[in-house]
Amino acid sequence: MSSLVVPPASPRAPARGRLAPSPTGRLHLGNAFAFLMAWLHARASGADVVLRMEDIDPDRSRPEFAEGIMEDLAWLGITWDEGPQGEGREERGSHGPYVQSARFDRYAALLKDLEARGLIYPCYCTRKELRLLASAPHIGDEGAPYTGTCRNLSAAARARMEASGRKACLRLDTQAALTALGLSQTSIFFHDAVLGPQCLSLDGCGGDFALRRSDGVFAYQLAVSVDDAAMGITQVVRGEDLLSSTPRQRLLLFLMGAHPPTYAHLPLVHDAQGERLAKRHKALEITALRRAGIRPEAIIGYLGFLAGCRAQPEAARPEALLPEFALSSLKGRRLELPQNIMDVLHSSLII
Repeated sequence: MSSLVVPPASPRAPARGRLAPSPTGRLHLGNAFAFLMAWLHARASGADVVLRMEDIDPDRSRPEFAEGIMEDLAWLGITWDEGPQGEGREERGSHGPYVQSARFDRYAALLKDLEARGLIYPCYCTRKELRLLASAPHIGDEGAPYTGTCRNLSAAARARMEASGRKACLRLDTQAALTALGLSQTSIFFHDAVLGPQCLSLDGCGGDFALRRSDGVFAYQLAVSVDDAAMGITQVVRGEDLLSSTPRQRLLLFLMGAHPPTYAHLPLVHDAQGERLAKRHKALEITALRRAGIRPEAIIGYLGFLAGCRAQPEAARPEALLPEFALSSLKGRRLELPQNIMDVLHSSLII
């Protein structure tokens, strides 16, 4: 099967990386690792760093989490050139606003354009129905793959759904989108700076995906794609749990006529029991580590050790890791914290 090959960003475009936290909690060591890798990749390639707060989920995002994330990043020495600067939401840079909740008009504009081109349709399926209908495994954090149940509903059928009180999300018709682009294949190829060549089918990555939820909230795929294009992002470094998002975002970027960035998907950090770090790991939040008396240099040095920048854990500032940093060294690397991680961090010598 042939693949959709989207051209890389223009070599004349200024190099621009991004830090894109979701303010739904405080940063933990796993988040800090991903942001440090993104920062190192940007600085190593001479790219500016953009901070964008992805607070698109109104039920989970909190201003205090956004402030805390910025405080934690600055304390660690992970700096940014554009974006919100802290309390009061002052911003620096010419590509703002850098907070997604202030960018809804841009997301609505793309939806309107795609609708005019006949590339989206309403879907009335509930989450329970999607789980029952799905014949493929669960896809990441996005939910089960969509089987196209509502793609060809008649106007009368849609009217009956709405009359019964059902609210619709809006989905991209991926096949119609590919056809509109003059393409018949359903797979997208890209080179990942960590994982190497990737060829992922849109069906395998969830099928027709949501662009706006049934409650009116814009979907992650839409918002991220619009913002990466508008902010001129040329490189994206993030966790491998988002690998299945990449074909969808590249397709949207192509529909917008934008050059997609390069991508690097990182191995995830796990605790000593092999569980992926998450918000429940309160003791491993950067704020908790700071309160425990651990220095930022100890955290950065240990994360650099996990990335292969150091032969052993030793305190360091982010810029000190640049000479040994290489994204390619992360391929196949198992990132697991020891049981005595607090002792390791406490024992790191300050340099």
